[in-house]
Amino acid sequence: MNIRSYHSDDCTAILSLFYETVHKINQRDYTREQIKAWTNNNNIDPLAWDLSLTHHKTLVAEMDGIIVGFGDLNGNFLDRLYVHAEYQRKGIATAIMDGLEQYVAEQNYATIVTHASITAYPFFRDRNYQLVKEQQVERHGVFLKNMIMQKEL
Repeated sequence: MNIRSYHSDDCTAILSLFYETVHKINQRDYTREQIKAWTNNNNIDPLAWDLSLTHHKTLVAEMDGIIVGFGDLNGNFLDRLYVHAEYQRKGIATAIMDGLEQYVAEQNYATIVTHASITAYPFFRDRNYQLVKEQQVERHGVFLKNMIMQKEL
């Protein structure tokens, strides 16, 4: 596995990974209506995503030339962390988070914060993130539960 910085030509593969992962993995914790809202009915704006991923600290995981995961930070806020549906439980999220947490520490932040999905909650809990609070977020008129979590660095 290779962990590297994001490049704009990764965007198409990342959008596909995001869509497939949410539809295949997160469906066990969220309703069909919530999944559709989360992925904006597959009306995802690639230019907006590329701009966001370019301006954030974004790491991409590759295996055999295939993008299998990515994560991005806005300051000390972990905005996204997704692993390809076919590559779950292979240490990919751990490798990405190790790199992102190291980066946050190097930037002299005391904590890292994220809004974890129900699906991702156990992963972050096992990495010593503490639950701050549960919340309901609105996406395209539909509410989804997630958890604000933080970790002291």
